[in-house]
Amino acid sequence: MTETNVPAGLRYTAEHEWVERTGPTSVRVGITDFAQDALGDVVFVQLPAVDDAVESGESFAEVESTKSVSDIYGPLEGTVAEVNGELETTPELVNSDPYGSGWLVVIDVADESTLDAALAETLDADGYRAAIDG
Repeated sequence: MTETNVPAGLRYTAEHEWVERTGPTSVRVGITDFAQDALGDVVFVQLPAVDDAVESGESFAEVESTKSVSDIYGPLEGTVAEVNGELETTPELVNSDPYGSGWLVVIDVADESTLDAALAETLDADGYRAAIDG
């Protein structure tokens, strides 16, 4: 079995999304190496539109693989500021570079303290590694 890549600088959810703070009130979101490996070959990614609301714990996107279709859940509450348009024509980026060019969306949050509180509820790399090794 290959070692799952869990970068230290990111935050993680129990639903296998990663969250990277990109500004005082914004985060980039994607699915983890563990999730993309479990999905298999990604063939389609359905993303929300810019300005769509994202609710914490609610489905906001779908990733379709040769095995199944999986919901992607909001890691926090906010508004979609940017979507990764490359995934429309190259969905396999989710498999080949889940923490880089395979990112899904950028979400803007109401204010810095709201984002701080939301990130505090996510897992660090050690916590996520413990969850998936469980």
